[in-house]
Amino acid sequence: MKFNFTGPFLAGLAKVVAGSSVRWVDSHPDTCQRIYFANHTSHIDAVIIWASLPKHCRELTKPVAAKDYWDRGWFRRYLARSLNAMLIDRENIKVHRSPVESMLKEIGDKYSAIIFPEGSRNDGTNLRDFKSGLFYLAKKRPDLELVPVYVDNMTRILPKGEYLPVPLLSRVIFGPPIWLENGEPKTDFLVRAREAVSRLRDV
Repeated sequence: MKFNFTGPFLAGLAKVVAGSSVRWVDSHPDTCQRIYFANHTSHIDAVIIWASLPKHCRELTKPVAAKDYWDRGWFRRYLARSLNAMLIDRENIKVHRSPVESMLKEIGDKYSAIIFPEGSRNDGTNLRDFKSGLFYLAKKRPDLELVPVYVDNMTRILPKGEYLPVPLLSRVIFGPPIWLENGEPKTDFLVRAREAVSRLRDV
């Protein structure tokens, strides 16, 4: 991966803006391939999580972002490239080019990813039901560690509809990895994964 100065600058800026307190609960930073899956409350969630990883992990982690948002305008595209983000098309989904297949192709056997299984942002109080993408990622790549992440206070730092963040104290909590159990139904797995994120709120 090419080194760029914008990525480290954004990581530092995110820490200043969010004042993130980072905790690892029964887990620790590692360069093994992982899917970090988190609650979603603002457009900068992915940046905050990415910035919370140590540099050696950050360089091997790709935030997944909505193409319809991050591909609008040169500045957003530039930021997405600086973060080494995967832009996923949520509007023109085709069977032979599904978001899951695109993600698996992008990460290959090297990169980790940051995803938001709720799909759209919640109101900061309750998590939405998880969509099926996380299940199919786990099914197609059972070797990947699935690490739950809870991001707290982002609705106050960048409220929905606003463009400029307000510096406040946030928390980023990484939990213990989970895996898809043999024969586990999709619905049961998605409920379990959602609960894994939700439990971190009270840590």
